[in-house]
Amino acid sequence: MTSSSIEFSMFLIFTGAAVLATLALFARQAMLVAYILLGIILGPWGVALVNDPGLVQDISTIGIIFLLFLLGLDLLPKQLVKMLGEALPTTIFSALIFWGAGFGIGMAFSLNTHESVLVGVSLMFSSTIIGVKLMPTTSLHHRHTGQMIISVLLLQDLLAILVLLLLQGYGKGVNLVTDILMQLGMLPVLIAVSWLLYRYVLEKLILRFDQIHEYIFLVAIAWCLGISQLAAAMGLSREIGAFIAGITLASSPIALFITEKLKPLRDFFLVLFFFSLGAGFNMGALDRILLPALLLAAFAIVIKPLVFRQLFVWVGEKPSVSLEVGFRLGQISEFSLLIAVLAVQSRYISDAASYLIQLATLLTFIVSSYVIVLRYPTPIAVSDRLRRD
Repeated sequence: MTSSSIEFSMFLIFTGAAVLATLALFARQAMLVAYILLGIILGPWGVALVNDPGLVQDISTIGIIFLLFLLGLDLLPKQLVKMLGEALPTTIFSALIFWGAGFGIGMAFSLNTHESVLVGVSLMFSSTIIGVKLMPTTSLHHRHTGQMIISVLLLQDLLAILVLLLLQGYGKGVNLVTDILMQLGMLPVLIAVSWLLYRYVLEKLILRFDQIHEYIFLVAIAWCLGISQLAAAMGLSREIGAFIAGITLASSPIALFITEKLKPLRDFFLVLFFFSLGAGFNMGALDRILLPALLLAAFAIVIKPLVFRQLFVWVGEKPSVSLEVGFRLGQISEFSLLIAVLAVQSRYISDAASYLIQLATLLTFIVSSYVIVLRYPTPIAVSDRLRRD
């Protein structure tokens, strides 16, 4: 692909994304659905105007790196301790229930054990993007309902990080146990090195030049990508490195500034990530995966909210609040998409199993967004009564 075709591809992707995102907003959909659909339309299985989605995917991984970096920035130590109350048992029990259901669906459709295990894992997580984007900042984010949702999502994201770490170890070599133990052993080393670099180098630079915003922005990007590269050199994934980089900066006085400044950059690369997922989706596998994908999606949309409702009621929450939390968490996560992609690269599952997870996730994005927008306050609600910013 030449430089001119790269420029043309960027034109097609972002112009097309703007058009479909506009339609998605009119249809009360999360915009990431538009990006995935655009990838299917413009990719090899559509009109093939972007015929090298692999290159776009390589570039788009930076978006995942920034996503995990910003997730780490949100994990203040006090917040983590607070989450170990009500949200922890609910998250653990729900994860076990959802994993068992996903595993059973996989086995029922003749997937092998590895693939069924990962289908179950994909069902464990709810979408952080949909959960946060469709949650009114002013009316819910700082209230109890918002705290419940965010606590569950953050705990689920930590579980997803662990799964990514295990998959990374699986893909390293022949000796599975040794490779996974090496991954787990290198993680505390990376945390220690990152903390020391922050404590004795980065923190001093930040305190000295914190008034120069351009410098802080530059240093934050360098820190994120630098620790990501260090993680890769230690045999871990760049995504894990970015997550650790974010955690070490979470208690810094500039954490909020970095979060706000990096969001547009993250969103730019996430457009490419979700586009590459759509462009790389094999429509030829649709006949084999459609039925199990529909069943998996139906479980996430219908049963997940009921499970969350019951679990939160058991720990003392009001039924109406618990049901709302359940519906807002009633989908499969973008982390499941990332896990499905990494699992194929690690040769843990087949392409067909990965496409199954991707299709089920996309279906839940579409239906869950409609349900939330029609029933609960959101920034893009259909009625004025439910519209909250």
